[in-house]
Amino acid sequence: MKKIVLASLVMVSLIQAKELNPQMQEFMNGLRAEAKKQNPNFKDFDFARGEKVFTSKQTDKKGNPISCVTCHTSNLSVNGLNPNTNKVIKPLSPLANQERFTDVKEVKKWLRRNFNDVYGREGTALEQGDVVTYIINKK
Repeated sequence: MKKIVLASLVMVSLIQAKELNPQMQEFMNGLRAEAKKQNPNFKDFDFARGEKVFTSKQTDKKGNPISCVTCHTSNLSVNGLNPNTNKVIKPLSPLANQERFTDVKEVKKWLRRNFNDVYGREGTALEQGDVVTYIINKK
């Protein structure tokens, strides 16, 4: 039974790898290596952990509740809205917006910026990898 579960996890990882371009796959592999360095028990990124990071509420600089959902909504296939700037945010899901998760420089910039906005710090390699895994696999 354990072998079947392990084989399934490997297949899911391979399916994910096909969805990312080589540059993004290299970025994710770098996050994996960093996460493994930070925690030798690390196995791989996890959709459920990414969902928890993406949806958990924090308190912003003004004392208001905030999460990634605040701007991106829980439906990643529709436009979001930044409540501070009223700027429309194109869908986060690469299924709805093929430009998403194609440019490593942009992904790094927005991960850093959004983690700082929501959590007041840069996300760890584990958190970033989990969030990307959640976003690219959410239907």
